[in-house]
Amino acid sequence: MPEARRWILTGRVQGVGFRPFVYLLAQRFDLKGVVQNQLGQVMVEAEGEVAALDAFSAALITDAPPLSHPHIADVATIPLHGYSSFEILESAGGSETHIHVPPDLYLCADCQREMDAPQDRRYRYPFINCTQCGPRYTLIERMPYDRANTTMAKFELCVVCRAEYEDPADRRFHAEPVACPQCGPQLKFVSGDVRLQRKAALEACIATLRRGDIVAVKGIGGYHLMCDATNTAAIARLRERKHRPHKALAVMFGDMAAVRAELEVDAQAEAALRDAARPIVLLRRRADAKLPEGIAPGLQEVGAMLPYSPLHHLLLGALDAPLVATSANLSGEPVLTDASEVEARLGKVADAFLHHDRPIARPADDAVLRIIAEQARLIRAGRGIAPIEIELPFEFPRPTLAVGGHMKNTIALGWGSRAVLSPHIGDLDAPRSLQVFEQVIADLQRLYGVTAQAIVCDAHPHYASSRWAARQGLPVRTVWHHHAHAAALALEHGADKTWLTFTWDGVGLGEDGTLWGGETLHGRIGGWRRVAYLRPFRLPGGDKAAREPWRSAAGLCWETGTDSAFPVDDISLLHTAWQRGINAPQTSATGRLFDGAAHLLGLVDHASYEGQGGMLLEQCAAGVAEAIVLPLNEDAQGVLVIDWQPLLAAMLRKEIPVATRAMTFHRSLARSIVMQAQRLHAQQPFDAVGLSGGVFQNKLLAELALEGLQQAGFDAYLPQQIPCNDGGIALGQLMEAGFKHG
Repeated sequence: MPEARRWILTGRVQGVGFRPFVYLLAQRFDLKGVVQNQLGQVMVEAEGEVAALDAFSAALITDAPPLSHPHIADVATIPLHGYSSFEILESAGGSETHIHVPPDLYLCADCQREMDAPQDRRYRYPFINCTQCGPRYTLIERMPYDRANTTMAKFELCVVCRAEYEDPADRRFHAEPVACPQCGPQLKFVSGDVRLQRKAALEACIATLRRGDIVAVKGIGGYHLMCDATNTAAIARLRERKHRPHKALAVMFGDMAAVRAELEVDAQAEAALRDAARPIVLLRRRADAKLPEGIAPGLQEVGAMLPYSPLHHLLLGALDAPLVATSANLSGEPVLTDASEVEARLGKVADAFLHHDRPIARPADDAVLRIIAEQARLIRAGRGIAPIEIELPFEFPRPTLAVGGHMKNTIALGWGSRAVLSPHIGDLDAPRSLQVFEQVIADLQRLYGVTAQAIVCDAHPHYASSRWAARQGLPVRTVWHHHAHAAALALEHGADKTWLTFTWDGVGLGEDGTLWGGETLHGRIGGWRRVAYLRPFRLPGGDKAAREPWRSAAGLCWETGTDSAFPVDDISLLHTAWQRGINAPQTSATGRLFDGAAHLLGLVDHASYEGQGGMLLEQCAAGVAEAIVLPLNEDAQGVLVIDWQPLLAAMLRKEIPVATRAMTFHRSLARSIVMQAQRLHAQQPFDAVGLSGGVFQNKLLAELALEGLQQAGFDAYLPQQIPCNDGGIALGQLMEAGFKHG
């Protein structure tokens, strides 16, 4: 006896070939009916024998396209309609609650085979794609995800592409960015007075890179500055022109064999590199690596990635050498996406430009991962990973926007029982960063069909994000910086747990008006209490200390009366100001402690990028070293204070090798974490220990701390899917604003 059923499927079911999959599945089980996109969800009606319907229902999940993540939200028996065939209906409206914005996808194996086949009509076409690959987030202008709602709308399909697009049995059925050399986007090469198009543009770019020049190449989410990663002179020119003397440059390798030839790759690293997001993965150099030191001066790790767009594959295949692929931007700003803007702003950096005419709706920088404790941890949310969509254990009473911090900014949107974290935007010091910040805020609300009715921001009133929030005319709630760090970790690893969370970072405004950054918090989302902190010291010069580690070293020495270790003759005026508390704010920040130690070990005086001191300190640590016990004292309120003074003395023992002293520094801080957990658990029990904040991007410290905590019998966690740095605090702000404990 035939029966009819209706399924509502949610999750990632758009932009991944889900409707043609359903169509072919219905043919397989001899079912009649319809499938339709409904603004973020898919509706399926099917009629047939009960056994066939049961098998079809199971296969909707088990046999789904590899990049989809469907969930059956509802299934119901309905009256028979009498369908004569199975059809794919035009997209229709639906509930914004179920909208899922697909991320950008890497080039699939089928399209790569076609692109490499001389007889194929898309041979060497840099914009080949299908339902299983190609751009999504960076070309969608509004939902539902149909071609007319993307930046591909201006490219009218040729007869052959139209036939593929309309054939449910074709893997390009409703592949919205589908195109070919006759009807799709094209390349344009610019160098001085030279203007070349199409194949000639590609060949000119390859020749320019081979010659050792620098080319700004337009990709999926923006431009890269590219040059031969084996050419020491080209790397030096890029650094000089971009005023980037030390910060590491990402390298794009042609395949895994090329990666293995230069870097240490274990199973976790290979899985991360091959992930559909094709992120940058931080990997340690091999002892016999040939990449120039200029790729990452002073560091043993290189940011590696595999090619993810057809254009990248064509470039890497022709050059047979890895390419530097660093974001085409000015320091701290979002990656550039517009041809005229990149030529105007980077005309003195790049020797040439490889543009294309497929517009980028919004920038998306490359995602960055680091393998810590055998897990790939997200350092920067970017192309292919973000927007990150999260189902919550509670519901927001009203749609809420969280605007994040000032550095490494991301924003988050919460409504119903959902939250979305945006891709990395950047540091909000520059006008362009603020423009993209506002664009992403508007875009997320438009794409998900949600209008924020409240805003949550950092408690620091001078952050650009906080000032923006105050101007919007909506209710604004402020959240303490380190509470947001703790809440983001608790969301990922257990909102129902009571946590002891170490929130260690550079600096963030604390509840007492000082600059926190070495805090230990006890409690749950929405209810945190400081139970321990690093001994505070005054930072001479205030904000300048972030880029001048010698200032942190001076403050540490002056705080402990170790003036002989840090002569003050040439900076007596600064010392006098410090003594009087003039522009010398108090801080408990672990990040500044790292900076001071890095300077005292002779690693850095002035940092050319944020966090350089801590990174150099981690990278040089080696050998056998014993941990120093850091005293745990109590302040007037009974809160633990961790005294770093013995550690300072150890850093000044110049008869001991620098590598050993650096290892002592890390082991001592890790041991302090364990000692705090043991002492505090006896006083105020907790379920788990969390490590959150930018300091825990440090692989050595994080692994030592996790190992020590686990050996002491604690369940210990580090963020994995959410950045532990300030790139994750927007989500923590949302949690603090919306979570109510039952």
